[in-house]
Amino acid sequence: MVYKQRLRVIEQEIEQAGVEVALLTSPLSVAYVSGFVCDPHERFMGLVIRPGAEPVLFVPSLEKDKAEAELAAYGGFIRDVIAVRDTDNPYARLLEAGLGTGVKRLAIEKSYMRVREAERLAVALPGVQFADIGDAIVRLRLRKSEEELARMEIAMRLVEEVLAEGLQKVRPGVTELELVAELEYIMKKKGADAPSFDTMVLAGANSALPHGVPGMTKVQGGQFLLFDLGVFKDGYCSDITRTFVVGEPTEEMERIYHTVLAGEEAAIRAVQPGRALAEVDRAARNIITDAGYGHYFTHRVGHGLGLEVHEAPSVHGENQTLMEAGMTFTIEPGIYVPGLGGVRIEDDILVTESGVRVLTAFPKGLTKLSL
Repeated sequence: MVYKQRLRVIEQEIEQAGVEVALLTSPLSVAYVSGFVCDPHERFMGLVIRPGAEPVLFVPSLEKDKAEAELAAYGGFIRDVIAVRDTDNPYARLLEAGLGTGVKRLAIEKSYMRVREAERLAVALPGVQFADIGDAIVRLRLRKSEEELARMEIAMRLVEEVLAEGLQKVRPGVTELELVAELEYIMKKKGADAPSFDTMVLAGANSALPHGVPGMTKVQGGQFLLFDLGVFKDGYCSDITRTFVVGEPTEEMERIYHTVLAGEEAAIRAVQPGRALAEVDRAARNIITDAGYGHYFTHRVGHGLGLEVHEAPSVHGENQTLMEAGMTFTIEPGIYVPGLGGVRIEDDILVTESGVRVLTAFPKGLTKLSL
């Protein structure tokens, strides 16, 4: 059972760090280690892990039955589920369950827990010292299991189907927002749980904004039309960008497109286990810079992908972290020329034992859309 294995790894990390207990409060971390998926909103949820003892899951009271049913389906390796009512002090509930017994050092997710929550925890456990367990979980999540990869590939096939059907909705006068609405309707119709981020459709000069916001701009001929979209499915996500030309491109538009495509393909070729992530960024950036567009490539070449649409690793030119088999991340170079438009081409990739596998398969040659 993968969840039980992850729990054991966390217990080992706790022991090596010299702390007595860990408290995971990020819903993603709770799901990753226990299998229980829940958005508690503003309510408290936490997983207490103590080496040599049974883990304890604290959940909002309205989620207790769901938690017990799901955990039983995973083999019942977490049997102790404690409900926290809306009127409860969750930190008092932690003490009642014995969290404070013998705890001098407590591992928390420092990048997730808010200062106010840490202060309340410190009041409940006078003199406690906080250590960080967050980095260990990030490292554990870097390498995807076969089950995780299978879920991710389902999300990728789904979003590619959405894009293919969505392209059929491009017509004269259609606005960016209308295309977004069509795409997100198709996502739901095809069974996606949700978009993995705000769907982006940018037309004409708006495509020169790497994180532009779709609006009432209408699609017109002789312009770029950029689609950046992804879906969540069964807890994992996809993320793909394709840029099209509406009608006929100018020579410069063709040159920009082919430069970005060459940069992306060079970056993909640079993916090898044992090489630094920085080399992936530099491979794309060198192509784009040599073509004279370096100052129009204004962001890193990619980001990790999995439970979150943006997670570790960050694929930029200074990251000397070595690639390992099982890592998944995006490769998405772009050129953004103000007033003209932009091109970004994004694929989701997997580092393999022998090199790289591109997980997304949507065609990326220069495609002209007819109105």
